[in-house]
Amino acid sequence: MKRLGLFVTGTDTGVGKTVVAAALIQSLIARGLHVAAMKPVASGCELTPQGLRNSDAVRLRQCSNVSLRYEAVNPYAFAPAIAPHIAAAEAAIHIDLAAIKLCFMELADRSDLVIVEGVGGWLVPLASELTVADLALELGQPVVLVVGVRLGCLNHALLSARAIAATGLTWAGWVANLYDPGCARVRENIDALSQRLPPPLLGVIPTLEDRERDAGRYLDAAVLKAVLDGDG
Repeated sequence: MKRLGLFVTGTDTGVGKTVVAAALIQSLIARGLHVAAMKPVASGCELTPQGLRNSDAVRLRQCSNVSLRYEAVNPYAFAPAIAPHIAAAEAAIHIDLAAIKLCFMELADRSDLVIVEGVGGWLVPLASELTVADLALELGQPVVLVVGVRLGCLNHALLSARAIAATGLTWAGWVANLYDPGCARVRENIDALSQRLPPPLLGVIPTLEDRERDAGRYLDAAVLKAVLDGDG
């Protein structure tokens, strides 16, 4: 069955999901594909004349080489930079997974692949009965785990991988994001994760001056192709 996209999640908030999602888009566009982007739920949005806009969703939309409605890229946008289930409750808005799926299919119809970025980590609540894991299940796409390499990342990464496996979703791989220049024993941490996380390692993104422009070249194109072809 054709893969419609990838779902990018992280070991925590602020670990570089948007950097990796943008890198995936760049790498796939370089392979000649039409790639759409989606951030279904976003907190911390700015009020503009066009409505609430999230900087990560705007960035991903700009990275795409497909013309996309912002409302399809980011159907649920909340102003306060707080947990999405709290923001949604305060705005009296119910996050509807079926509505998100409709937007996803709109983007999939316009592109070869859709790169979807989750919010926070894998089990972040979206409502009293919903989590990011439920959103990923609704979309049904292979999962990429972004590991922010820092002290404590081993436990966070291994617990996240176990939770992803428990859903039965396809594991697409993981990316090590070296966003903390003060992290000690970086190589040893990556080696420990490589021994314990399911393969493949899609890439190691170093600390970069211009991460938005340069991150894509640190993904392994051959490994990514195998994943998308169903061999990963």
